[in-house]
Amino acid sequence: MTAPIHAPIHDFTADRLEGGSQSLGDYAGKVLLIVNTASNCGFTPQYEGLEALYQRYRQRGFEVLGFPCNQFGSQEPGEANEIASFCQKNYGVSFPMFAKIDVNGDHAHPLYRYLKKAAPGLLGSEGIKWNFTKFLVNRQGEVSARYASATAPETIARDIEELL
Repeated sequence: MTAPIHAPIHDFTADRLEGGSQSLGDYAGKVLLIVNTASNCGFTPQYEGLEALYQRYRQRGFEVLGFPCNQFGSQEPGEANEIASFCQKNYGVSFPMFAKIDVNGDHAHPLYRYLKKAAPGLLGSEGIKWNFTKFLVNRQGEVSARYASATAPETIARDIEELL
């Protein structure tokens, strides 16, 4: 297997939910599904579908990266330990979860600034509209698709398989 291509997405780092910082370069050569999450949202049950995708494809080089965000209706008010406990207890989440971030505005995490420019939403809008917006990144580190909050994780499986 050839060495993974270095892409701009691999230059970002993010704090993990359990503490410490992680380079997205650690995921070079993998297919990624990056999702802004929330614990008290109508879409919160998507955690189950995200975990199912992770379990189904992780052995083939797939990762789900969850980024809690409290910018939409204050639906992620908890601290890191509360978020981690909720995700594990209610949905068995085992995919990597990162510290709570902003995805819009002046304090948006640089990763999300990049993702929004790389894959604008409807009518070219860059803003994230709600929790559980999803970005699919190919093995080369390029954003290949953006999915709205209402897009159920299981409907993304075919796109993931094409990239694997």
